[in-house]
Amino acid sequence: MTFRMVLAQLESSEHKQVNLDKARQGVATAKNAHGADLVVFPEIFMNHFAQQANRQWMRQEAESLDGPFVTGMASLARQYGVWLVFGMREVPDGHESGGMRSLEELGATADRDEDLRVYNTTVVVNAAGQIVASYRKTHLYDAFGTRESDQFLIGDSLFQPLSTPFGRLGLFVCYELRFPEIARHQAGLGAEVLIVPAAWVRGPRKEHHWETLVTARALENTVFVAACNQAGHIYTGASLVVDPMGIPLVSGPETEALIPCEIDLERIESVRAKLPSYRHRRPELYGHDGGLRE
Repeated sequence: MTFRMVLAQLESSEHKQVNLDKARQGVATAKNAHGADLVVFPEIFMNHFAQQANRQWMRQEAESLDGPFVTGMASLARQYGVWLVFGMREVPDGHESGGMRSLEELGATADRDEDLRVYNTTVVVNAAGQIVASYRKTHLYDAFGTRESDQFLIGDSLFQPLSTPFGRLGLFVCYELRFPEIARHQAGLGAEVLIVPAAWVRGPRKEHHWETLVTARALENTVFVAACNQAGHIYTGASLVVDPMGIPLVSGPETEALIPCEIDLERIESVRAKLPSYRHRRPELYGHDGGLRE
């Protein structure tokens, strides 16, 4: 079984409408020029802010899953008949979506910085424009001098792999590449393609880490890994798709790009026939059940 995926390695700004317009152009090209079945956007594609941005403003600009940005992306999916995966800033449950509360109201009710935090959420929309899954990032990037937990709340459950017309998809986000347990858990639940939206920031050895970790997650689980990164002046770009043998199928530049790739799911079984590490696991020795299905 084969399908066509496009990694939309685009740079997003703090302006949601600008990003939505960029998504509209990207989806149209992905479908019309590349025949995409699935288009993957980077982490928090809805709106990226500079680290020094006003936190109250960032909170005001967050939305719920039924807010205008997700609704706009769902409309694109329906219009072009493609599945979409994209990141957003999601307001906590029980709060109004972006723009509904003033900065003064937010400031008056926030006694601590964390009261203004939102979720780093990834949304999956099907070709009918329906939200079929959402995932709140569970491992926050408090590393390399950055504290993602100052801006974001932490999710409390891993993504559950999702059956689609083009195979079973798993999903995790950016920094979570550094936690092999997440990929192994999802492979154990039958994931064939692991989707990784990211905003991988430049830094010492970071480009090497990115390529190495994406490749390792694919090879150790003998699955496909499709990692879509932000482009821009602080991000590394270089989105890539790696097959179950650890072979890069496509790799993007450091600049904005639409990166098409054809995925043949039969490759998984052909690799596992000659590399049976999938079956050679001995979870009784590991102290926990990593759970890969036979």
